Parts: sequence; structure tokens; C-alpha cells
Amino acid sequence: MLEQLAAIGAEAGAVLKARGEKIAVVDGATGGLISAGLLAMPGASAYFSGAGIVYTLKGRRILLGHEPGSLRQYRSATEPYALRQAELIRARFETDWGLAETGAAGPGKHPLGVASGTSAIGLVGPGGLTASILVETGSEDRLGNMQAFAGAALTLLRDTLQGL
Repeated sequence: MLEQLAAIGAEAGAVLKARGEKIAVVDGATGGLISAGLLAMPGASAYFSGAGIVYTLKGRRILLGHEPGSLRQYRSATEPYALRQAELIRARFETDWGLAETGAAGPGKHPLGVASGTSAIGLVGPGGLTASILVETGSEDRLGNMQAFAGAALTLLRDTLQGL
């Protein structure tokens, strides 16, 4: 599992390193797998500034540093919410890129009603560049969903970087 994520992360990391750019990450339902994929490459400190796993509202507020209630207009596991978290982590760590994932790995329903196997991923970069995707696996397999969400996030990052 980590080998596949590390391979994608290494490709993204190589582009970030070559450009002298940095990234910060918000892992949600991925439990740190996005960050692990980016950190598996030796020399990751050249492009990886930091990350956190957001699993509660209090944790989100502490990590992202936003005012209480300021994210109420967003619904969990949506692209606008993932993009907002990506903006906040980018600002918090003062990086070129912010990458965020929010979702429900399952099994069963998320406390806020998000269906298991649903994840939204947001990427924010220099010059107002944004990219986002919604992943719906339709699966209750927690570990499989975590891997699918992390793989989608790393692929979005890699493909966006390579497309510039």
C-alpha cells in the first residue's frame, strides 16, 4: 500500500523540489497516508513543510487556526470545504501549495452524514491556482478507502504539478 503512494508522492516531490516549492497537507480520512506518501522519498524536507490529521472540529481549529464558526457554511466532504482547508493550511505554514482531504473512510456513516467511501480533495497553489476532485468508492472497506483517497490526492497533486 505505502509503496504505491510513495511512488506517486516521489514524482510530485521531485517536481516540487526542482521548483524550490513547499507544500503543507491536511489529512482527514486518510489518517496521514497523503503525508506518508510525500515523506517516503529521502530529502522530503526540501519540499514538505508540515501536516496534520484533522479528525475533529477542535483539531481542525487548532491546526488551521481559523476563527470558531468561520467554516460553518461548508459541508464536510465537499470540494469547496477541501479547497478552504487547503487555503488555510497553505497560509498557516506559509507554503506555495496546500493539499487537503476530507471524507468518510467507513464503515458506516460519518457523524455528519457523509456516506462511507466519499472524499473531497482540494489543492491550492501559487497565483490562485486550484484543483479539486470528489472521490466516491461506494465501498465500506476502511483501509481500501483510505488508500484510494490518499492515492487520488497524490495523483491530483502530481498531475497538477506536471501540467504546469
